[in-house]
Amino acid sequence: MPNKTIFAISGSLRAGSSNHKVLKFIGTLLPVDISYHIYDGLATIPPFDPGLDNDTPPQPVTALRGAITNADAVIICTPEYAFGIPGQLKNALDWMVSSASFSGKPTALVTASTVGENAHAALLKVLGAIDCDIIEGGTLLIPYIRSKMDAEGNITDSDVESSLKHLTYKLLKAIA
Repeated sequence: MPNKTIFAISGSLRAGSSNHKVLKFIGTLLPVDISYHIYDGLATIPPFDPGLDNDTPPQPVTALRGAITNADAVIICTPEYAFGIPGQLKNALDWMVSSASFSGKPTALVTASTVGENAHAALLKVLGAIDCDIIEGGTLLIPYIRSKMDAEGNITDSDVESSLKHLTYKLLKAIA
């Protein structure tokens, strides 16, 4: 039975995206006693509405908050859209502000995109606002991700593979 849980969130809604493939690769690096779940409900999160952020928020929000609260650690892997955070990811994180779901939660951030530096910087600010514990060595910016993996999602760049292994090691160490 798994004794630790890592909850992964892709900032891309496309199931076959590079970000999903990076998260799947990370899953292959984890020991068998780690429960690893890649969240697929981002598209179900309704637009953030402070009027609905009360004791009974929408069910998809409640489910996401619970999954984050119950995880030992969170990893986010996201692209950059129009020089910023993908809208649906930012929307989901807005719902987390009042919940304390992320408060003190060991968190890692991978931004894998064509460039990605704007989304990466913005996400670090957002994650700070919701009180994530960004782990030491737990951030990685992978520009031009598509040129660093094959069509099946295998990482073909040895530096990226090594960096992902290091980030995963740091995440595991943070929850050991």
